[in-house]
Amino acid sequence: MSATQDAASVPVGQTSAMTLGANTVDGYVTNAAMGDMYEIRAAEMALERSQNAEVRALAQMILDDHTAASEALRNVVMTRQIDVEMPTELDERRQGLLDNLRDADNFDEVFIDQQVAAHQEALTLHKGFADNEDAPELAAHASNAVPKLEAHLEQARALDN
Repeated sequence: MSATQDAASVPVGQTSAMTLGANTVDGYVTNAAMGDMYEIRAAEMALERSQNAEVRALAQMILDDHTAASEALRNVVMTRQIDVEMPTELDERRQGLLDNLRDADNFDEVFIDQQVAAHQEALTLHKGFADNEDAPELAAHASNAVPKLEAHLEQARALDN
């Protein structure tokens, strides 16, 4: 059932990233913050559970980059006094992904599959918001995040093959 849930999460995430997330300040901040939280927690889990050196290297890169991105996003929101409440907990969909990952017998495979989907969603979100003229500081953050997200996706896809 968890593989089915993970697969169902993909179009939901893409649609959310393309619509609300890429077009509103609140949607972007909320989705970017939750995406970072999910990535950090999934990477920590991978570092605890995986014995595969390549998976662990990807997890460490994700952990480092998404921790930095999360701090940068929080800094922009606070210093520019953007009126958005930063989420402190994951939404049900992302928590479900983590639950499925935690319970997976084939951990590395599930981790990689989730990372490919999550980074496709993140790229849709950040690229979609990068030209937002209503919040130029957030748009710059979105634009700055893209190269690292592309690197994560490329690495996850390489491991998936």
